[in-house]
Amino acid sequence: MTEEVQFVMDEFKNANEKSIAHLKTELEKIRAGKATPSMLDSVTVDYYGAATPLAQIANVNTMDARTITVQPWERNMLEEVARGIINSNLGLAPQNNGEMIIINVPPLTEERRKEFVKKAKGEGENAKVAIRNNRKDAMDMLKDLKNDGLAEDIVKVGETKIQDITNAYVTKIDELIDLKEVGIMKV
Repeated sequence: MTEEVQFVMDEFKNANEKSIAHLKTELEKIRAGKATPSMLDSVTVDYYGAATPLAQIANVNTMDARTITVQPWERNMLEEVARGIINSNLGLAPQNNGEMIIINVPPLTEERRKEFVKKAKGEGENAKVAIRNNRKDAMDMLKDLKNDGLAEDIVKVGETKIQDITNAYVTKIDELIDLKEVGIMKV
């Protein structure tokens, strides 16, 4: 395999790794019955007029499997933090005890679990689309190399390897989604 083809392979793998990393981040946001600080990653708070991520103005921790605590660094931000959590549409009810925000994460209903599985599968499909777009870009790069005079048999070998890599990443996505589904459906 030539250096040019190896470069295309490396770029393709890097793009796919970024797609997998993004999928993992998105799957972490989908809750699976257990309280985790990452559940609040999407929450923004009005911090003196600027929409600021919650993690930048408060400590977010878990007390137990069903309780999240949010300790703002400034006490006067308690109301804004509670409002930000309510406005985030996560279905969580923050309670202000004057010191911190306490969130009791309710157990998931069967219907809610199915919604989360559907959302996880949607994220998996988005990741597969990204992988297929990466494959198209890599195949186009190989065609450009062929047009620039690279031997056709080398290009064919490269195309086969790209398809094999694509299949491996699609399988990896399916495994991640199946794992998340088991986590969500586990009571």
